Amino acid sequence: MTAAAGLPAYEISNHAKPGAECRHNLIYWRGGAYVGVGPGAHGRISADGAVFPTHQIHDPASWLASVEKLGHGTGKRVRLAPEKRREELLLSGLRLAEGISRARFRALTGADVLAAVDRAGLARLVDGDFLALDDRTLRATPAGRQRLNAVLAALIPAR
Repeated sequence: MTAAAGLPAYEISNHAKPGAECRHNLIYWRGGAYVGVGPGAHGRISADGAVFPTHQIHDPASWLASVEKLGHGTGKRVRLAPEKRREELLLSGLRLAEGISRARFRALTGADVLAAVDRAGLARLVDGDFLALDDRTLRATPAGRQRLNAVLAALIPAR
């Protein structure tokens, strides 16, 4: 119904007129950096080729006390392991109708998206028309987006 009304799904749970997609949320789904401000906020900061998830102190009074004492309310900042970064980009990027840009993935991780997936699972998902892969993108098909949790479970290598 939304597509017929000129509002196609550009992400699993978001619809917009072409060109009017939420730029703020696209930053998350495309793996960009962002700052979390305020009690309980989360962020992703890039520095020196690494990504650091940040978590602000949840309790407002404790957060404010930390800001007054230290100049910030960050409760946790850790370096994201490269394999976790690749997994995060798969989880968020396949939510988008546009899928994952292989060039962007390579720029953010130093590896091609194919290095981050189970190749046998990928082949089954492409053959079943749940994923589409070409030289520019990896994306979930409409059928794949309807079953994205199962697609991701078959695509992400077991540890």
